[in-house]
Amino acid sequence: MHHGKYRFIVGFLTVPLGLYALFVVWPFIQSIYYSFTDWTGLSPEFRMVGFDNYTRLVHDDIFWKSLWHSLLFALVLPPVTIGLALFLAFMINVGGRRRKGGPVISGVRGSPFYKIVYFFPQVLSIAIVALLFAFAYNPDSGAINSLLRGIGLGSVQPLWLGDPGLALWCVMAVLVWSTVGFFVVLFSAGMASVPADLYEAALLDGANRTTTFFRITLPLLWDTVQSGWVYMGILALGAESFAVVQIMTTGPGGPDYSTTVMVLYVYQKAFRDGQAAYATTIGVALLVVTLLFAAVVMRLGRRERLEY
Repeated sequence: MHHGKYRFIVGFLTVPLGLYALFVVWPFIQSIYYSFTDWTGLSPEFRMVGFDNYTRLVHDDIFWKSLWHSLLFALVLPPVTIGLALFLAFMINVGGRRRKGGPVISGVRGSPFYKIVYFFPQVLSIAIVALLFAFAYNPDSGAINSLLRGIGLGSVQPLWLGDPGLALWCVMAVLVWSTVGFFVVLFSAGMASVPADLYEAALLDGANRTTTFFRITLPLLWDTVQSGWVYMGILALGAESFAVVQIMTTGPGGPDYSTTVMVLYVYQKAFRDGQAAYATTIGVALLVVTLLFAAVVMRLGRRERLEY
C-alpha cells in the first residue's frame, strides 16, 4: 500500500506547485526586487536606488491616508459583513417559529426565497454594482435623495460621494451589500450540517434562540467564520475595494483623497504617474498589511475545535 506513495504524491503536486510558484510567488519576488529600483514601468533600463522608495513612502502623506483607509476597511467590513450574514443565515435556517405539524427547527417563512434575494448581488459584477450605486448616490437625481424627498425629508440632501466625511462610509456600505449574500449561503450550508438533535435538546432544556446561537451554532461554525473573516479582510484590502473606489468616487479616490485606499494608490502610481518602482513599494507594504491581518485574525480566533 505504501510502495511508491511519495512518488505518487510528488507527481500530483509538482505541476500545481510549479504553476503557483511561477504565477504567484515569482511576481511577489519581482515586486520586492523592483521596489529597490527607479523603474518607470515603460523603459527596460533602470538602476538600483536602495531604500530610497521606502524612505519616500515614510514621508508620503497620501500613502498614510490610503493606509488608514485600508485599515478601516479591514477593521470595519469583516465584523459588519460576517455579523450580518450570521444573523440572516441563522434566521433562514434556525430562527423560525415552530409550525404545527412541522419540524422543531426551521427557518422563517419564505427562507428559500430570502436565500435567492441575499445571493443575488453575487450574480452581478462588482463593476455593475458600483455603477448602480454611483447613480443611486447622485445628490440631484439619485434614488436615495429622491426617496428622502418623497417621504418629506427634502431638507436632508447629503452629497454622499461628494462629502469627504461620508464618501468612505458610502463605499463601505456598497461592499457590505455586495458581499453579505455569499457569506449567508456559506453559513447556511454550515448550519444545515449541524444535527437538529442538538437544537431540540437545547430547546427542551429551556434555551431560547439567542442562547442556541451563541452556545451551539457559533461554536460549531467557528472555523468557517474564521476563514470567512480572513477572506473578507483580503477582499476589503484588495480587488473589491479597488473596483468600487475606482468606479464610484471622484478623482478617483476623492474628494481630497478621502476614499483613496492602498490598492488604488498602487494603480495610480503605476499606470497614471509612470512610477512603477514606487508602486511596487506600496504593493510590498500592502502585502505586509494583508499578511499581518490574516495572522492576527488566525491567532486571536484560535480555539479548541468542536466536532459533532
